[in-house]
Amino acid sequence: MSISSALIAGVSGLAANSTALGVISDNIANANTVGYKKTNANFSTLVTRTSGISGYSAGGVAPVARTQITDQGLLEGTGSETDLGISGDGFFVVSESPQNTGAISSVLFTRAGSFTTDNSGFLRNAGGYFLQGWPVDNNGNFTANPSDLTLLEPVQVDQLGGTAEASTTVQVDANFQSSTAISAQEATYNAATNNMASGTVTPDFTTSIQVFDSQGGIRTVNLSALKSSTPNEWHAELHVTPAAQVTGTDGQIATGTIAFTTDGLLDTTNTSAAFLNSININWVASLGITTPQPITLDIGVGSSAGGLTQFDSPSSLLSSQVNGAVFGNLSGIEVNESGRIIAVFDNGIQRDIYQLPLATFVNPNGLQREQGNAYAITNLSGNFSLKVPGVAGAGLISSGTLEASTVDLAEEFSELIKTQRAYSASTRIITTADEMLEELIRLR
Repeated sequence: MSISSALIAGVSGLAANSTALGVISDNIANANTVGYKKTNANFSTLVTRTSGISGYSAGGVAPVARTQITDQGLLEGTGSETDLGISGDGFFVVSESPQNTGAISSVLFTRAGSFTTDNSGFLRNAGGYFLQGWPVDNNGNFTANPSDLTLLEPVQVDQLGGTAEASTTVQVDANFQSSTAISAQEATYNAATNNMASGTVTPDFTTSIQVFDSQGGIRTVNLSALKSSTPNEWHAELHVTPAAQVTGTDGQIATGTIAFTTDGLLDTTNTSAAFLNSININWVASLGITTPQPITLDIGVGSSAGGLTQFDSPSSLLSSQVNGAVFGNLSGIEVNESGRIIAVFDNGIQRDIYQLPLATFVNPNGLQREQGNAYAITNLSGNFSLKVPGVAGAGLISSGTLEASTVDLAEEFSELIKTQRAYSASTRIITTADEMLEELIRLR
């Protein structure tokens, strides 16, 4: 009977609009939840087919809640380097515990990037999930696989102690005065026995450069030069002071000649190879440095000004640049748009420690919602693919920002009024059908 089906339709309307009210309430409650994706309550008609003799039979309505996971939320600045937003496709990979078993059941996916360091140094978001990343070795390399979760590990920064960096390059820009008179000591100069490093020969020019050993110690390397009787050539020595810090004679680490062209530029053909190639500094064992320290001396290329020159102006050091640093403690971390987590030390050193992947899906809207604004993989979503941000369709990471909720409060309040009216109308269906049934019962 149509009256009975009307009652059923009215009840289904109450149930559907109650579901819609719950969806709207959830959206409004999460208007300020980081990375929250709005859910829509969609209605689907239920149709009962009957013969024309029996009349029409109402089927009612069924609610379907669908979360718009692919909607991009506005990125809002926070000022915290560990707040991470995603511009484009992809999800952070997180886990509920700091142990990664490599099983798909042990990981979840989220765009809620409000990560902070916990008391163990792990990066966790407001939902309590641990951020996962590929560890980076000392050479800046990492092992990645788009489907292998065992290569990931929780991002932990508290185990980073202080660090030092040994010098590997020294650039020297200096001028040797071309009109310098040849010293009487030049006639008896010998790099092995009568040299500038020992102090028995007075150099025409000398300058000191500070370098750093592998333990962060500050060492002094001197470049001393004595004009040769051969035109456009200078005797040169690189030597360390105090000399006892190295195994070389009188602290020497390189000796030979430095030559110039008639134009005052470096003559690389006639300059000793010791000054053009990498130099190994052999520190004494008492310093605790057991391996030689290679340093490349950059004194110019000879085809242009810069480096060492010989012009008729006073001999002087114009500039010097040395890489490396003394010991420093961790002062903070940074994350670039490609997902590299960089440890920053107070001595100026920056070191890559993790590479964050972004997980992409064929159908992100098919993911299953979980506690803490995270998602789990389902058959509808398809399998994940781990990608470096900015590569193969993955979005970019924006440090110091958070993705805002996609909820529009004005729209939700409008839907709230519509749902309230629809719910009230469904109650009228039930009361009207009830009155009609009551009339039917009164028939004699």
